[in-house]
Amino acid sequence: MEEFKFFNRRNFIKKIVFGSLSITFLNSFSFIKKRNKIIKITIIHTNDIHSHIDSFPKNHSKYAERGGMRRIASMINKIRSKEQNVILIDAGDIFQGTPYFNKYKGSLELKIMSQMGYLASTMGNHDFDNGINGFNNVLHHANFPFICSNYDFSKTPLKNKTVQFLIKEIDGIKIGFFGLGIKLEGLVNKKSYGNTKYLDPIKTSEFWAEELKIKKKCDLVICISHLGHYYKDGKISDISLAIQSRYIDLIIGSHTHTFLNKAKFIKKKENKDVIVNQAGWGALALGRIDLKFSNKNKRIDELSANEILKKNYAKI
Repeated sequence: MEEFKFFNRRNFIKKIVFGSLSITFLNSFSFIKKRNKIIKITIIHTNDIHSHIDSFPKNHSKYAERGGMRRIASMINKIRSKEQNVILIDAGDIFQGTPYFNKYKGSLELKIMSQMGYLASTMGNHDFDNGINGFNNVLHHANFPFICSNYDFSKTPLKNKTVQFLIKEIDGIKIGFFGLGIKLEGLVNKKSYGNTKYLDPIKTSEFWAEELKIKKKCDLVICISHLGHYYKDGKISDISLAIQSRYIDLIIGSHTHTFLNKAKFIKKKENKDVIVNQAGWGALALGRIDLKFSNKNKRIDELSANEILKKNYAKI
C-alpha cells in the first residue's frame, strides 16, 4: 500500500515537472515566433481627385462611367476587410474639376475623405484655387492633417493649420511622413497663395528624411509629393528626388496625372531602392503598395509594388 502511494506520488511529481517544462518550452517557442513575426503594411493612395465624387458621365469620350470617389471608397473597404494594417493617403489636388467644387468650395470633398478614413494628405496647386482663405474656411471639415513641409504658412491664415511631418506607429512599425508641394509662382495666381513662402524641395527633403529616419528612428520614411512624376527639362520631380535621396523609402506622387501599371523602383544614393508611384487622376485609379517587415530588425524584408488595382482605371 505504501509502495502504491509512493508510486502515485512519484508519477504525479513527474507529470507536474514535465508539464511545467512543456509550458516553458511552448512559451519560449511562442516568444520566438512573436519575435520573428512578419508584419505587412498596406499603403493605398490617391492623387489629383479634382472633385470627382461621382463617376465620369455616360457620354464621356474616354472614361464613361468610370472612376469617382464613391467607387474608390468601395474598393478601399474591400481592401480593409482583407488586410490588417492599411494606410490611406492622398497627394493633393483634391479640389477643382466638377460643379461640386463650384458649389461647396471643397467642403464636400473633405467631408467624404474624412468618412473614407484618410490618414493624411498634402496640398496641390489646385487646392489654392479658392484662395488661401477659401482653403482655410473648409479645412475644419478634414479630420486628417495636411502635411506641407516646404510651404511656410507662418505669415498666412494657414499658420499652424498644417503640419511639417507626421509619425504613425502601426503594429510596432514606426512610419514617418513628410510632404512636398510644387512651386506656386507662375502656376497659381499670387493672390491665391498670398504670403506663402516656397522652400527648396531637395533641401527640405534631405532635412526631414534624415530627421525621421535617424533622429526619430522611423522604420519607414514616406514622402507625399505634389512635384510631378518626371520632366524632360530636368525640373525637380519624384524621379529626380528619388535618385538624390538618402533616407526616403517611398514616394507617393501626383500633379502630372501619371498612370503607372506598376510602381517604379529607383536606385538612390546608397544603391538602395526607393519606390515611386502615382495613380493617375480623377479617382480613376487607386495605388497600392504592400510592404513586409520582420519585427526582429524592423527592416523591410519584402517590397511589393502592386499594379494600380489591376490595369489602371479599367476596373474602377
